[in-house]
Formats: sequence, C-alpha cells, structure tokens
Amino acid sequence: MSQLLAKQPYVKIVRTVDSITQTNTEEERTMYLYEDRLVTRHREFDFHTINDMSYRLIGPKGGLLYVHTNKGVFSYMVKSSPEQFVQTFKEYKQ
Repeated sequence: MSQLLAKQPYVKIVRTVDSITQTNTEEERTMYLYEDRLVTRHREFDFHTINDMSYRLIGPKGGLLYVHTNKGVFSYMVKSSPEQFVQTFKEYKQ
C-alpha cells in the first residue's frame, strides 16, 4: 500500500429533477493524494498521468482545483484553499 501524502476536501453539486422541482444538493467529498495515484470518489488517476495541478479563486467562498492529466483537465470545486495540497503534489512530482 502506498503512503498518503495529502488530502483535500471538495464539493460536488448533485442535481435531482422530478416532474415538478429541481433540487441541488451539496455533497462534501475528499480527494486523496498517494505516492502512486490521486483518488476521488469516482475517479482514480495514476500519478505518472498527472502533469500539473492548479487553482483558481472564484469569489469569496472558494474556487476550482484543476487536475491536468494526459486525458484532459478535471475540475473540482473547493471551499478551502488547496495551496498546501498542490504544493505537496509539485514537490513530490519533482
């Protein structure tokens, strides 16, 4: 088993629609950075396929964490700064 390097909370907005209403529910989730992979609730990225991570502040309540991979860019909504998480990734990637 590989060692956990860092973890970062993120939020997923789950939209449910019935015949009358649309409801948005906010789910709290966590992503885990290991020595060999990055794991979210529904995805797992091999560490060597991740090219970079970046963060963009959007308003006063958080922003988007971008995971740049060989298969495209994946975005995750965060409420707290992922600066330490991104820094850990960049240090380990070197």
